[in-house]
Amino acid sequence: MADSNNILSEEKGGILYLTINRESKLNALNFATLEEIRNIFNEVSDNKKIKAVIFTGSGEKSFIAGADISEISELNELNARKFAENGQEIFSMIENCHKPVIALVNGYALGGGCELAMACHMRIAVANAKFGQPEVNLGIIPGYGGTQRLTYLVGRGKANELMMTGDMIGADEAKSLGLVNHVLPTKKEAMAKAEEILKKINSKAPLAIGMVVDCVNAVFIPDENGYQTEANSFARCVKSGDYKEGTSAFLEKRKPVFKGE
Repeated sequence: MADSNNILSEEKGGILYLTINRESKLNALNFATLEEIRNIFNEVSDNKKIKAVIFTGSGEKSFIAGADISEISELNELNARKFAENGQEIFSMIENCHKPVIALVNGYALGGGCELAMACHMRIAVANAKFGQPEVNLGIIPGYGGTQRLTYLVGRGKANELMMTGDMIGADEAKSLGLVNHVLPTKKEAMAKAEEILKKINSKAPLAIGMVVDCVNAVFIPDENGYQTEANSFARCVKSGDYKEGTSAFLEKRKPVFKGE
């Protein structure tokens, strides 16, 4: 996968490493970077070499420090709605990806950066990470799904507090709230933890991993019966070759060789 203008990409051992590469702007998300993310995830879903994705930000100061203010300062009511819907659509691609996506959060994850991290399936933070949705300081609110994802990750009361005050929280508090899975002292150690988790996940049945994504996401989809989604997904798994391989390997006391079909 070729590098984009604003995102460095490298595939290694089945993991696609994506680095938002706008360090001089604290890796702020501009329109072009969002479209690059869309294009990448369009490819990820069909690329059999890619088993998982890790997002991070270039440098040590910032994961993604929010949206590019120079761009959003020109919005009006009509294009603001389209701006929000576009970002929501792209972040939903991340959330609904059938391959595990981890946000490795180094430094600031604010506004759109926090929203992107929350769209990932897991979050691993470096000890210097700072999370926040400070949009009220600009007279706006989160627009890329932050009001929804933050609420179901940390609960209504804390989500209201964080979004109404615009306060930032550190990595340890984010972990205590359930916003972060793990906190490590350095970016190198955080990357090692992400790779350790993905190595374990990638040894499992790919179809089943994708079904877990669908079922977990169903919890938060209005009017969707998550239990029925689970039953349907369970049946799809049982129809697969991976199910036959997994059960046979267990009975034969050997490691399974899954093919994702």
